Amino acid sequence: MTPSPAQLENIAALCDRRWDFFYTRSKLASDPVYEAVVREIGHSDLPVLDIGCGIGLLAHYLRTCGHEAPITGFDYDSRKISSAEAMAIKSGRQGLAFSAGDARTGLPDFTGHVVILDILQFFTQPEQDTLLHAAAARVAPGGKLVIRTGLRDESRRFKITVAGDYLAKITFWMKAAPVCYPDAEQFRQVLSAAGLKVEISPLWGGTPFNNHLIVAQR
Repeated sequence: MTPSPAQLENIAALCDRRWDFFYTRSKLASDPVYEAVVREIGHSDLPVLDIGCGIGLLAHYLRTCGHEAPITGFDYDSRKISSAEAMAIKSGRQGLAFSAGDARTGLPDFTGHVVILDILQFFTQPEQDTLLHAAAARVAPGGKLVIRTGLRDESRRFKITVAGDYLAKITFWMKAAPVCYPDAEQFRQVLSAAGLKVEISPLWGGTPFNNHLIVAQR
């Protein structure tokens, strides 16, 4: 199902901070990634690990779309995790858990689907490879690793993507500036070696960014 505008507004209303409210309302209404994740895993009963979960928007979107399996959110920014926990309590939804930690030094014990949205550019390439290996190891049989990221190439979209990430740092929404953007071949090499079948497709939607969806299935 596709959430109605009223349902998206209800998710935004869970936010305690005014900035988070307006960000959530705009993000859920305009970003195609949430619907893409639902297409890939929304009808599965496997649990979900959301690496770089932020304030937990994907968890609430999945719940709104009828996904009932447990969802674990993991993020480096403790402020966002505190907001995610408060939103989960306010929503009354069950099976949502959030924790703060650095994905470069370890991930929660987990088996199921794994989602990584819009964080790989903040890691060096070796750190990206380590994270991808760790994420792939947590994908259950029949499960998927779903990634949305900007890909490095020569396009105008890529230049806009870089500018957008720096803007997020300047406005303090993200704690770090971009370090290294992956390219498509990196995903094919690393995830295929981890035993996953890899598919890569554009996920621009109505945005100007060079975003792509990487789906790797065991």
